[in-house]
Amino acid sequence: MQKLAWIGGLLCIATVLLDAFQTIVLPRRPQGRFRITRIFYVLTWIPWSAIVRRVQTRKVRETLYSIYGPGSLLALMVVWAVMLVFGYALIYYALGSPFTDGIMIHGASPFRTDFYVSGTTLFTLGLGDVLPRAMHARELLVLESGMGLGFVALVIGYLPVVYQAFARREVAIALLDARAGSPPTATELLRRHSFASVDGYPDGVAALIVLLEEWERWSADLLESHISYPLLCYYRSQHDNQSWLSALVAILDACTLLICSVQDASARQAQLTFAMSRHALVDLAQVFGQAPFQPSACVDRLAGGQFELMCEELEKIGVKLCMDAEAKERFQLFRAKYEPHACALSAYLGMPLPSFMPLKGAKDSWQTVARVPKAAETIHSGKVHVQEDAHNHDH
Repeated sequence: MQKLAWIGGLLCIATVLLDAFQTIVLPRRPQGRFRITRIFYVLTWIPWSAIVRRVQTRKVRETLYSIYGPGSLLALMVVWAVMLVFGYALIYYALGSPFTDGIMIHGASPFRTDFYVSGTTLFTLGLGDVLPRAMHARELLVLESGMGLGFVALVIGYLPVVYQAFARREVAIALLDARAGSPPTATELLRRHSFASVDGYPDGVAALIVLLEEWERWSADLLESHISYPLLCYYRSQHDNQSWLSALVAILDACTLLICSVQDASARQAQLTFAMSRHALVDLAQVFGQAPFQPSACVDRLAGGQFELMCEELEKIGVKLCMDAEAKERFQLFRAKYEPHACALSAYLGMPLPSFMPLKGAKDSWQTVARVPKAAETIHSGKVHVQEDAHNHDH
């Protein structure tokens, strides 16, 4: 029995240390099918998402989804701490519970004292109501207390890194709101960049190239940060109609249009952004073990003549299209390079994919919150008239 307790205790401690190292310290994709973090997210996300999907109200559903990301992070740390306490308690039990407990009840299991000592030592409480009777027990207590301090320091350093990566991700998504709509769409992105050069300012094509360069870097940052910390994929955006997945897919949609159908100078940058964005999408799908969907399993976002309608809308705003006989086929081939992976992640994370064209009557998120009271407008208007009258009086 003591040998089993030794093995179990050492296994618990080694497993937690290895998992924490791979999850927090190691700056690359963690390996191993039986890691604590992987098993934890499989056992918690699947039932949680299944319950949340049954909620009919979208706002409530998104709120419940948003709880999971930070909640799971805290719960994972609790799991690590409990396993460390349990592992050391098993080792103390294997040593014959070498402690003097003044309130030990006759006939009670000594493992409860071992677990208590392990918990107070790991969290460095130092109560001193239970004393070790052997030198090796003292040495283990010192080792566990040092590990407890390291565990707390690791957690304190881990949280800012996670939230800094989350903030960097969300800044670009918020900026895309005014450039491609809410949720973002490829057609709206091209429409809002179809303006001409005025007073020396660059035209829409030049602005679009700059935007695509920024999203190439954003995709690279997403790839590095979210593969190192996959739990960031569960973090939702500030608004219900925004998500990192919909933004990434909208950029891929726009790049596909620019590469396959649009005649302007942005095609080269669109190819670079497409390659980086697709790389991030495919790698993140692999991190979660999500195989690409079959084309029949994906909802066709351009069904029923929507491709032709999209091309007509683009031509109306002055976008020059290359509509040869192979244009639609070429467009579908490029979509097949990323859309099956996007569908898999969308189904797994509960994040809807954007359409190619904006919904009728849809308002951007910045428009829905920027409601200035009429009284303020009246006051501001009055101040303007007073200033104009004073200016006229001076002249």
